[in-house]
Amino acid sequence: MPTTVLIGAQWGDEGKGKVTDHLSESADVVVRYQGGNNAGHTIIVDGERFALTLIPSGVLYPQVTPVIGNGCVIDPSVLVAEMAELDSRGIDPTRLRISANAHVIMPYHRKLDAVMERFLGQQQIGTTKRGIGPAYMDKFSRHGIRVQDLFDPKILRQKLEIALKDKNRVLTKVYNSLPMDLEPIIEEYLGYAESLKDYVADTSLLLWEAQQAGKNIIFEGAQGTLLDIDHGTYPFVTSSNPTAGGATTGSGIGPNTIDRIVGVAKAYITRVGTGPFPTELHDETGAQMVELGGEFGTVTGRRRRCGWLDLVALRYAVRVNGLTELAMTKLDILSHFETLRVGVAYDSLGERFDNFPRQQRILYNCHPVYEELPGWNTDISEVRSFDGLPKEAKEYIAYVEQAIGIPVRMIGVGPSRDATVMRKS
Repeated sequence: MPTTVLIGAQWGDEGKGKVTDHLSESADVVVRYQGGNNAGHTIIVDGERFALTLIPSGVLYPQVTPVIGNGCVIDPSVLVAEMAELDSRGIDPTRLRISANAHVIMPYHRKLDAVMERFLGQQQIGTTKRGIGPAYMDKFSRHGIRVQDLFDPKILRQKLEIALKDKNRVLTKVYNSLPMDLEPIIEEYLGYAESLKDYVADTSLLLWEAQQAGKNIIFEGAQGTLLDIDHGTYPFVTSSNPTAGGATTGSGIGPNTIDRIVGVAKAYITRVGTGPFPTELHDETGAQMVELGGEFGTVTGRRRRCGWLDLVALRYAVRVNGLTELAMTKLDILSHFETLRVGVAYDSLGERFDNFPRQQRILYNCHPVYEELPGWNTDISEVRSFDGLPKEAKEYIAYVEQAIGIPVRMIGVGPSRDATVMRKS
């Protein structure tokens, strides 16, 4: 297996955890390179459900070294709890390696996230209120606290004194909220340093050495292409780069070392939170997709909005990520519909858009142009070979491949680890 980047090709929640889990069977290192505990991967192994928010899902395989890269923001309380949970379930978390350069989510980040969102009223972005955005704001304003700072009490105190002076001024004078005390935060975070000290490393060097040794490496993105801070449906996006370029900056490896970029997309499409969604269904079909697909967020439990597959958005994901192949998940959910619809273009005031529009207002005011395909109305959850799929299901895959210009190599037909159809290159 070459060095592989795994990308969400929609608005996140595409089932990347299952795809990563499948590829991790023959991997040596699995890297999470962006985001924080505002996203998660759900994996079902022998009927047992694992919901991971920070630790890469490759941790479920004993030969894998899971790595949290410098592009992530880490809430230590969540990370320590997640490690303990894995340990209690017989999964060894001590193989984890954490970048010393990753930024740390502090209590004031969570508090600011909540009050800032509340004050936006009807203009809310739909943040998870876990402090992700404010932590990235501090990172890019060069006032952030990194993992390595936790191991120098003097530097940590100096940085926190400066940070709290500013944050408390904002909390009290802008948001009419109570200030936060320095000492409890220092005590809490020095405790996390003690818990995590054995796992912090120069992960850029670790990954370079793994590549030099010919190890198999998977880079695991959180969220999805349409939530990218630069290339997504701004401002209803995340605060990092879940696209393929984020894998290099978020881990410290060179772009010329990546051999394969796999996009993950559902056979339909979902979105959590606020923002434009051209193929969204507000009818009984959309409600049926929610129930059949169990479309509720891994981290927040929020109900996902559902719609037919959007090929305009999917072609955009192929382009901005340089996807080499696609993994399609939840094809089995479409087994329940006699006729399938696929969004092939957008129509805005009589103007047709075959490519993703550059102006956000078009996404709010457009209507999808659909083409219809026959359904197969047959249970495919036990199928394990492409030839075993119904003719209409194979035609659906072929239609998508023709539209996006890359092959579909992996097809999910159920939630369990083995409910997967693989196709040869």
